[in-house]
Amino acid sequence: MNKSVVTGIVVVILVLAGGGVWLAKHNSDNKKADDMAHMNAQTSQLQQQQKTANNSGTQATATNSVNIENFAFSPANITVKKGTTVTWTNKDSVAHTVTETDNLNGPKSSTLATGKSFVFTFDTAGTYHYHCSIHSEMTGTVTVTE
Repeated sequence: MNKSVVTGIVVVILVLAGGGVWLAKHNSDNKKADDMAHMNAQTSQLQQQQKTANNSGTQATATNSVNIENFAFSPANITVKKGTTVTWTNKDSVAHTVTETDNLNGPKSSTLATGKSFVFTFDTAGTYHYHCSIHSEMTGTVTVTE
């Protein structure tokens, strides 16, 4: 075989290999974009479900534990007696906060990573509204009775 034929074959192989790498990267980028679009659609759906639940007159639950999951506080509305300590636990895959919105010296957490908890003791009767300062559509209330 002559030298120019071998060189031509090597060039073709290198071009094909480079094209394969480009194609693999291009397909990977498209998959990432598709995955992100799917995640955003799921997040929007969950946020809408939470808004619907919050606006449907859901009954307050007597508990002192609130889970943060699926971009929602669960239960969203609780009732506790004065002096009760409430624990919020982030079971979501992203960070959240518990931030009161009424200026009543209610709960105000730092950013809670997945698996982290925040506790707050309610020493004064009243209704405390709160939200996630990162995802403001996430809301909840704690009603404190005597």
